[in-house]
Amino acid sequence: MIDRLRQMAIFAKAIDHGSFRGAARELRLSPSVVSHHISQLEEHIGVALLYRSTRKLTLTPEGERLLGATRQMLDAAEGEFLALSGEATEPSGELRITVPSVLSQSGFIDALAAFSVSHPKIKLSLDFSDVRRELVEDGYDLAIRIGKGAKTSATSRTLFKIRRQVVASPTYLDDRPVPQNPKEIENWDWLVLAPAQNNQLVFQKPGITKSAIKPDFRASTNDAHALYRLSRAGAGISIVPDFLAKSDIESGRMCEILPDWTLPTIDVFAVWPANAPRHGLVHLALRELTKK
Repeated sequence: MIDRLRQMAIFAKAIDHGSFRGAARELRLSPSVVSHHISQLEEHIGVALLYRSTRKLTLTPEGERLLGATRQMLDAAEGEFLALSGEATEPSGELRITVPSVLSQSGFIDALAAFSVSHPKIKLSLDFSDVRRELVEDGYDLAIRIGKGAKTSATSRTLFKIRRQVVASPTYLDDRPVPQNPKEIENWDWLVLAPAQNNQLVFQKPGITKSAIKPDFRASTNDAHALYRLSRAGAGISIVPDFLAKSDIESGRMCEILPDWTLPTIDVFAVWPANAPRHGLVHLALRELTKK
C-alpha cells in the first residue's frame, strides 16, 4: 500500500507540472523513474490514467477521478504535517479574485462567504465583471472563468458545472404554440450573449437523436443579467444559467422552454499563476471553494 501511495503522489506531481520531466526535477528523480511509477500504478489499477504525447500529458476520465482523490489525500496529509510541526498559523493577507458577474447570483457566493467567515484575517478583494481580467497584467491572484472544455492542469482546475435552460416570459409565449422540439423555436426572437452569437445550439433528449439549430438573433449583449432582464420583459427567448431564472420560474414570472431537452453544461473553472505558493492563500481558497 505504501508503494501505491507514493505512486499516487508522483502521479499528481506529474499533472501539476504537465510533464514527467518537470515532476522529476522537483522530486529529484529521473523522468524514466517517474514514468515507471505511473505505469506501475496504471497496471495495478487496470486502467489508463494519462494520454501521453511528446508535448503534454492529458488525463483520462479515470485519471481525473483518481487525481481528485489523490489531491484530497495529499492536502490532508500536508495539513496534518503542518499542524503537528507547529508551523500552522491562522492564514492572513489579501487575496484578489476576479469572477464573471453572472456568478454573483449563484451558490458560488455562498462558498466565498463561508471561506471569508472561516478565515477572518484574509482580506478578500472581489472583482465581479463581464470584462475578462488578466491575472498577471491586472494583478489578480485567482481568476474564475466560465467556458467549455476546461482542463485540470498545474494552473487550472474545474470547480463546478452550470446547467443552462431556454427561457421566456409568459407574455412572449401567450400567442405561440408549445414547442415540442428545438427546430420549432429556431425562428423565434432570440436574445443572445455577444460572444456566443454565432454558435450552433445542440439539444439532447433521452432516447432521441441530438437536434442542432443555429438561430439568428434579434438582440445581443455582453451582460448576462441584461440578457435575462430583456427576456423577462418579453423581448424574446434566451439561454441562461438555471440559477438565474430559478425563482422566477418557480413563481410563474418566467417559463422554461423545452424542459425535456438539455443543452451541454458549461464549466466554471479557476486559473492561477504558475508561481502561486503551494501552501499559500490561492491553494487554500481552491481547496475550500471545491468542498462539497
